[in-house]
Amino acid sequence: MAHLEKTIVVLPVFKPGPHLSELVTALLTEVPRPAQVVIVDDGSGLAADARLTEIEALGCTVLRLPVNRGKGVALKTGFRHVLSRYPGCAVVCADGDGQHSVTDICAVAERGEPGRIVLGVRRFDRMPLRSRFGNTVTQAVFRGATGRTVTDTQTGLRAYPADLIGELCAVPGERFEYEMNVLLHAAARGHPIDEVPIPATYLSGNAGSHFSGLADSARIYVPLLRYILLSRQVTAD
Repeated sequence: MAHLEKTIVVLPVFKPGPHLSELVTALLTEVPRPAQVVIVDDGSGLAADARLTEIEALGCTVLRLPVNRGKGVALKTGFRHVLSRYPGCAVVCADGDGQHSVTDICAVAERGEPGRIVLGVRRFDRMPLRSRFGNTVTQAVFRGATGRTVTDTQTGLRAYPADLIGELCAVPGERFEYEMNVLLHAAARGHPIDEVPIPATYLSGNAGSHFSGLADSARIYVPLLRYILLSRQVTAD
């Protein structure tokens, strides 16, 4: 299994379940060199305090947001912490709901290079129908907008090199649209986007997901439409 030396694992969580403890324990014990793990709790409240305290005692950092702000805010909070506490380190972001294993995280981290974003992409035939349809449509729209093919635009497993962490803190977006904005930012700046196939793991029909249907879908498509309109305006000028 790959080392996670000079790579910080950032796990944004909201109302975390038991799978978070399992993942953190594995990250701290199963890799040749234990990973540095930063958990950003997005305002889960008192109900999650006991679990987060227990996980913090395992040897990782837990950052607590006082209220729910969204995944984008949680990720950028983690990035700023890495810049301050671990300058020069790359970051792997993963979901703590059981979708991503230590093997997946290491596989994505292993492919990281300066200037390159690496995505852990899931097999569409293993996705729930709703997720498969949404990913297929978003993939087509993204390709039409940017000319770049990204197989899984909505994956939460991503490796970011140290030289891009500062840029990512300035990318707009507070909720699920932030991850789409990151891909659009990479496309506009010409940053390579690499892909690593990973298993598609959904527990209890993906019941642990906090993606809220139409509202979050709209947040994802608005940046895409804005990108298309701005691109056309530049072309016209």
